[in-house]
Amino acid sequence: MLPTMTGVGRLTADPELRFTQSQKAVASVSLAFNSRRLNKQTNQWEDGDVFYIRGTAWERLAENVAETLAKGMEVIVTGEIRTECWEKDGVKHERPALLIRSIAPNLAYAVAQVSKDAASQQNGQHGGQHTARPQQGQAQRSRPSSPPQDDPWAVDQANGYSNEPPF
Repeated sequence: MLPTMTGVGRLTADPELRFTQSQKAVASVSLAFNSRRLNKQTNQWEDGDVFYIRGTAWERLAENVAETLAKGMEVIVTGEIRTECWEKDGVKHERPALLIRSIAPNLAYAVAQVSKDAASQQNGQHGGQHTARPQQGQAQRSRPSSPPQDDPWAVDQANGYSNEPPF
C-alpha cells in the first residue's frame, strides 16, 4: 500500500493539461510544501525546509484543476505518493510523485464560488467535451437554470422541499 499524503502547499506553476492518445485528460501540477516559523527574537516569519513534488490528476479532476487553479495559489491536496522512474541517455532517474485524489484552494486565503462541472450536470455521465482553459483569474463556469433531478440538496420551492440537508 502506498503512503497517502494530505497537506497545504502552493502551486509553483500553472497546471499543464494534456490528453492521452485515448483522450483521457491528465493535468500536471508542480507543488511546494514548506514550513514557516515565527522567529520570536526578530518577530519575523522565516521559511524552513521546502519539499517540491509534481502531482498528477486524471480525467474530470484534471480538467477541473486546469480550469480552476493557477500559479501561486495555496491549495489543500490529498493523494498517494509514488516513485516515478525513467531512463534518459542510459542513466536511471527517480523522483517522488503525487497521484492527486483531491485538491482545492485554501479558503483561508481565497474565496471560491463552487458549481458543479459540466459532466456532473449530465447526471454524472462522462461527457467527451473538453473546454479550453480560461485566462488566469477568469474562471468561466456555466450556471444551470435548475439543479439536476437527482441532486438531493436541490430546493424546490413549488413542491415545498426545505433547505435542510437530506439526512
